[in-house]
Amino acid sequence: MPEGHTLHRLARLHQRRFGRAPVRVGSPQGRFTDGAAAVDGRVLQKADAWGKHLFHRYQGGKVVHVHLGLYGTFTEFALSESAGAPDPVGQVRMRMIGGEYGTDLRGPNLCEVIEAAEVADVVARLGPDPLRPDADPEAAWKRISKSRRPIGALLMDQTVIAGVGNVYRSELLFRHGIDPHRPGTALTGAEFDALWADLVALMTVGVRRGKIVVVRPEHDHGAPSYRQGRPRTYVYRRAAEPCRVCGTAVRTEELEGRNLFWCPTCQR
Repeated sequence: MPEGHTLHRLARLHQRRFGRAPVRVGSPQGRFTDGAAAVDGRVLQKADAWGKHLFHRYQGGKVVHVHLGLYGTFTEFALSESAGAPDPVGQVRMRMIGGEYGTDLRGPNLCEVIEAAEVADVVARLGPDPLRPDADPEAAWKRISKSRRPIGALLMDQTVIAGVGNVYRSELLFRHGIDPHRPGTALTGAEFDALWADLVALMTVGVRRGKIVVVRPEHDHGAPSYRQGRPRTYVYRRAAEPCRVCGTAVRTEELEGRNLFWCPTCQR
């Protein structure tokens, strides 16, 4: 599932490609026909994100709300002066065209039109987003410090912190030597502050570079486990492989329905 940095990167791209101008919106697949008609031809005033939720805010108060889920993706294309937009390929839920570009949305978990006032209702169900300048880490800390749930589960709970997925969860806890099974109540304020600051930094890099970068330079030495097709991570998707720091086999198990990865030596 795309993590929060992906949605913020998309928001910036869509603002740059389509913002402050009328946008043609359609639904080649037919599942978003009414929603597309409600915003077709309107000016896209702003595109922004909160966690894993993307909002296209149109003139007149209509907002297209997208959650990519596990399989959703946007595919961009340049418009041709001679041929115009290419024919849709596959099940395109929503197509946007404006200026010199277009983009197709396929396979989202959610694609709907809501009123501007309803955005607040969506956001109210989410925790603070580390990538937003108005994020309030204290709100996340209050929930974590009062919960007996494992910190590995709390970090994935979008009502606690919005935008964190399995990669950031696994890698962040490794970078700070924290056992993912530790209850939230056992986390110290200093540990949380360090986690939050690192999360902001890592996700900011993710927005800028378009990929998750988590391995520190001193550990990024081109080991055999960096072979093509394998993740450039400390523990995520590296079950049974040697820890990059201590050599202990990375462990995995299911925690609240998602695969968890950690080093039992480095994360005590």
